[in-house]
Amino acid sequence: MRRIIQYVLYDILRTRFMLLYTALLFISTLAMFQLDNDPSKVVMSLLNIVLMVIPLVGIVFTTIHFYNSYEFIELMLAQPVDRKVIFLGEYIAVACSLSIAFLLGCGLPILLYGATPAAITLLCCGTVLTLVFVSLAFLAAVLTRDKAKAIGVALLFWFYFSLIYDGFLLWFVYAFSDYPLEKVTLALIALNPVDLARVIMLLQLDISALMGYTGAFYKSFFGSHTGILLSTTLLAVWIALPCYLSLHIFSKKDL
Repeated sequence: MRRIIQYVLYDILRTRFMLLYTALLFISTLAMFQLDNDPSKVVMSLLNIVLMVIPLVGIVFTTIHFYNSYEFIELMLAQPVDRKVIFLGEYIAVACSLSIAFLLGCGLPILLYGATPAAITLLCCGTVLTLVFVSLAFLAAVLTRDKAKAIGVALLFWFYFSLIYDGFLLWFVYAFSDYPLEKVTLALIALNPVDLARVIMLLQLDISALMGYTGAFYKSFFGSHTGILLSTTLLAVWIALPCYLSLHIFSKKDL
């Protein structure tokens, strides 16, 4: 597996797209620090990139890379190599390359201008969301042999978790506003990794005070040891479950 990871990782890191992706993140983060000296405002601006752009790039790039590597995967399958080794090697290499690009692009300017706890949390949330959407992209890729359908499924995942689910959540809260919905909303947020990362970041930035009683409830929960442990566990499940499902399908799929 180590050789597969090294080969795929080296092949991805030297692509123009990965270099351009890292450069754009670096320039954008650096420009935000140049425009505003307040680290909390910069982190708020970067939060939009982390919650929207990072998942989109991760899920689209991973899906396209999987199909571009199909000949390599078929060649490896012709060798006495276990399918799980090939799949996990591909997964780890893609996840590491996108995580490295994000950490270099956003992390270096943050280290240069001051690594506040909120900024470190932002980097952690961005890395976790990268891993989550890489797992979802592999799941979309192994579901169908058609590249166009796989990209469509991957984009549907992104639209659902980044846009559609939030609309449903807002409608639910508005429709049942007469009822105490704190615990129900907390459960619904746990079903979306993007919302989970958003709430964790907003609480780190102390904006929960602007959210009234609901914000105070979230702060009391996520600020506790139980809340931190549960949120970390849920994000780990969002990484592991799609990866396990895609590995199971890939192991039994007729290529």
